[in-house]
Amino acid sequence: MGLDVGLAQEGKSYPADMADRVQACTPCHGQEGRGTNDPYFPRLAGKPAGYLYNQLEAFKSGRRKYPPMNYLLAFLTDDYLRQIADYFADQHPALPGPPATDASKSVLEHGQALVTQGDLDRAIPACVSCHGGPLTGQSPGIPGLLGLRASYISAQLGGWRYGTRTANAPDCMQLVAGRLTEDDVRAVAAYLAGQPLPTDPVPAPAGSFALPFACGSQPDGGHKP
Repeated sequence: MGLDVGLAQEGKSYPADMADRVQACTPCHGQEGRGTNDPYFPRLAGKPAGYLYNQLEAFKSGRRKYPPMNYLLAFLTDDYLRQIADYFADQHPALPGPPATDASKSVLEHGQALVTQGDLDRAIPACVSCHGGPLTGQSPGIPGLLGLRASYISAQLGGWRYGTRTANAPDCMQLVAGRLTEDDVRAVAAYLAGQPLPTDPVPAPAGSFALPFACGSQPDGGHKP
């Protein structure tokens, strides 16, 4: 991704095909953004373009902190970030099968309850209320939750809980994650990582369903009053 700027400064041409331009992304995120065996580098393929752009912009601005990503994106234009996001959103390589888990039945049942029903007593909405019944997300800004490892999901929920990962206000994920306990996070991560993959993992079109509250990542989400 950083090659575009360097080559332009030297007056050299760069590949016309975006697939060639994003080869710097493949060591961590895999060909076509399909992911790798490292659980802490997520799959990018097929996620909504708006979501991917928001994350690229967050790394560029330093709101999300990870030095290799911050460095790679620091000098890229917003338009180029959108092109990168559009490329990965259009890729649909096969999703990996769910890995084996050592989580107990009670942990998985707790995770299922939070994902599918939430916890009204603690004002925790179900994951499906924002990420959709099939958990494939909704365009333009809500990602799918399938094809991710439990350790990655747990780490991201931890980031939301402790404020090391943030999003545009109102930051709905920080609000929700802040109400989760460590046991909740472990259960949700284990349950999501073990879910069977849908035949069609494409995110739902924008406006397909209303969100339970306003969310800065999905400003036109039609949240319920």
